[in-house]
Amino acid sequence: MSRRNKTKDTKRDTLTFSTRDFLPTTKEEMDAKGWDQCDIILVSGDAYIDSPYIGVAMVGRMLERMGYRVGMIGQPDINSDVDIKRLGEPRLYWGVSGGSVDSMVSNYTATKKFRSTDDYTPGGKNDKRPDRALSVYCNLIRRYFKNTVPLVLGGIEASLRRVTHYDYWADRLKKPILFDAKADILVYGMGEIAIEQLTRALDEGRDYRDIRGLCYISKEPNYEFIQLPSHQECLDEKEKYIDLFDDFYDNNDPISAKGLCQSVDTRFLIQNPPCDYLNQAEMDANANLPFTRELHPYYAKDGKVKCLETIKFSIMTHQGCWGECNFCAIGVHQGRTIRTRTEENILQEAKYFNKYKDYKGIIADVGGPTANMYGYECDKKLKKGTCDDIRCVDADRLCKVMHVDHGRNLSLLRKIREVEGVRKAFIASGVRYDLITADKKHGYSYLKEMVKHHISGQLKVAPEHTQQHVLELMGKPGKETLVEFKKMYDELNKEEGKKQFLTYYLIAAHPGCEEKDMHELKRFTTQELKMNPEQAQVFTPTPGTYSAVMYYTEMDPKTRKKIFVEKDTKRKEKQKRIVVEKECFRTGFAS
Repeated sequence: MSRRNKTKDTKRDTLTFSTRDFLPTTKEEMDAKGWDQCDIILVSGDAYIDSPYIGVAMVGRMLERMGYRVGMIGQPDINSDVDIKRLGEPRLYWGVSGGSVDSMVSNYTATKKFRSTDDYTPGGKNDKRPDRALSVYCNLIRRYFKNTVPLVLGGIEASLRRVTHYDYWADRLKKPILFDAKADILVYGMGEIAIEQLTRALDEGRDYRDIRGLCYISKEPNYEFIQLPSHQECLDEKEKYIDLFDDFYDNNDPISAKGLCQSVDTRFLIQNPPCDYLNQAEMDANANLPFTRELHPYYAKDGKVKCLETIKFSIMTHQGCWGECNFCAIGVHQGRTIRTRTEENILQEAKYFNKYKDYKGIIADVGGPTANMYGYECDKKLKKGTCDDIRCVDADRLCKVMHVDHGRNLSLLRKIREVEGVRKAFIASGVRYDLITADKKHGYSYLKEMVKHHISGQLKVAPEHTQQHVLELMGKPGKETLVEFKKMYDELNKEEGKKQFLTYYLIAAHPGCEEKDMHELKRFTTQELKMNPEQAQVFTPTPGTYSAVMYYTEMDPKTRKKIFVEKDTKRKEKQKRIVVEKECFRTGFAS
């Protein structure tokens, strides 16, 4: 039976979707498929958005391909059994995710003010995602399903909170999320292979505890794994927490990582080594899964979800990021090795957009966590895994083994523009300007291609700061590289007769940053960059990052020396105001 019904458009065949094209989210949809029970029910802090950009949707489609009956419950009402019971009880397990964003990050600003909007909630009002969603959803399930099948945690909220972690909103160290949520199993990282292996094991009644990419609670320690400082030791001594995080951070690569074991009260958190990354063929296969790229009609009655404006007609070219910004958790969650799709598969996706009636020939984004990391990797890393003592890119250098080459990316962009129906293909994902300046073979040509064809008036770059000691704590390149890049960018725009600007992302109140540093940042942006910054954000210490470790311990994790950390909310906001206040230059230009 065909999944889709085609309706004739004057220019092309277009797709229309019914509830049968989605994974079921109501009992009526289960009945229509002839199901008496789901094998797996996935519960998420997002509404059910059937997109390859939504992790829980990807998991659902992967399990569907394996032949399992998968149900979806997005944003269940936590004050009743109406939503959580509407599909019944699954045969194998509940898969629980906080959503595409950590629920606390989603619900609160850096200064702990409640956010009124949510891009993953129909209608946009932030009234459906609970704080600490994983724990709340697990408690909801156990309230109405006594002695139920296993609860399996996944997604970014679970992944980054899987060991003892600093929680900014509680302002204290919290136990591994498996203990607080009272769940049974945690799948960390992207976890595609772990999920498939776990599901098979549970279905066949086999022991799952040796599957890579899983965490679970044990009554006994595993002495073959690295013994992390206990939760109590971390509470008692901040340097022990740094020790824990060093081991946690250094053991995320499937090739080189070891398992971890942590004592928590009278039990033990066991983290198996990471599961393997998908290879290129598997990346392509997942991209080909039958996503509708729509909000499920059950949720659409409450309004649109804003995130679809960006992701519906965007193309994810790769996973992973080796930039290692200390305030960013992408490297911990997605990994520090780039995994790419083939050009042919990406071009097929671009061509497929033509089947959508609302597609206007505009691809909103061609990229990934860092757009210009597509198409190259370190040969040494691919064979031996990530290095513990050397970063691929740091505040003052790019590793000499990392041969940056934008050639494949350049070729891909040119081919996308030739796809029938494509009018514009933008690069909205962030780019690392230091990689462009480092690539002496194709960097200039790549930037020229972007300036000429792939920028919508402005290009986003993220220097974050300009003071060297702050940049070193952030893990960001020095300001000299930014000046070199801006010069190249301005010259190319002049050559092309375009007036396109750079948009700079800046961070205030990062550990190590004082008000005098923000004044110097303001001076540099006005005098050297000839602009008044309009975008700056106050630093948020998110779990799974070295910057959060700095914020909590008030130490540089490398040297263990004390650093200044601004913790007063009003002074944090003052740091931001210093850099975003309007100022006119001598030229009379202000922006």
